[in-house]
Amino acid sequence: MNRIDLDGRVAIVTGGAQGIGRAVAERFAASGATVAIWDVDGALAARTAAEIGQGATGQAVDVTDASAVQAATEALERAHGRIDILVTSAGIAGPNHKTWEYPLEDWARVMRLNVDGTLHCCRAVVPGMIARNYGRIVLVASIAGKEGNPNASAYSASKAAVIALTKSLGKELADRDIAVNCITPAAARTRIFDQMSEEHIGYMLAKIPRGRFLQPQEVAAMVAFLASAENSFTTAGVFDLSGGRATY
Repeated sequence: MNRIDLDGRVAIVTGGAQGIGRAVAERFAASGATVAIWDVDGALAARTAAEIGQGATGQAVDVTDASAVQAATEALERAHGRIDILVTSAGIAGPNHKTWEYPLEDWARVMRLNVDGTLHCCRAVVPGMIARNYGRIVLVASIAGKEGNPNASAYSASKAAVIALTKSLGKELADRDIAVNCITPAAARTRIFDQMSEEHIGYMLAKIPRGRFLQPQEVAAMVAFLASAENSFTTAGVFDLSGGRATY
């Protein structure tokens, strides 16, 4: 593993108790960052932080609750004096249905977490980053947001929204030393698969030219660079981890 220099940085990783978020948190801690893991499952977040060690902390934060996100942000800034990095890995896939049959309550639930939750985190951390003229934000989107998976319209639409949010926020902050980028990974075999049908999982695998699912550690490697001071020019960008699937 190449060591990206994150010495002294303070990072938030949402959804960091497991899967891609955990891999990112582990990589950040190994690179010298102080990592705050936010997850709706506070007990799992605390356990993950204890296993990672190196000063990592874990707490229950429901990113769909804007006031809870704001309170957690303010507490972290009081404790460490700043927040340098935000990675938004919290998200759900939602069930698989045809668009015209998609249950409205499930649609709203996917949008509330994947889109509103991402916005809440950005709104909370950006003012401090502006005040200090430094920040690195990495939003976790999906290849589905670029290509639109059948029977996954809510997830696809939510991740397309995350891509657009990245571009808007990145351009708004481009005159400062704040980089906002997103990643569009193909499917990784994490617990998010529990929400999907086997048919849909097979469809996703068939679309990946490399013929395998993405490894969370591969995501963490790209995110570590995007979260570093070395990523000083690129902003409002979309970085593929699609195993050759992406067509644009």
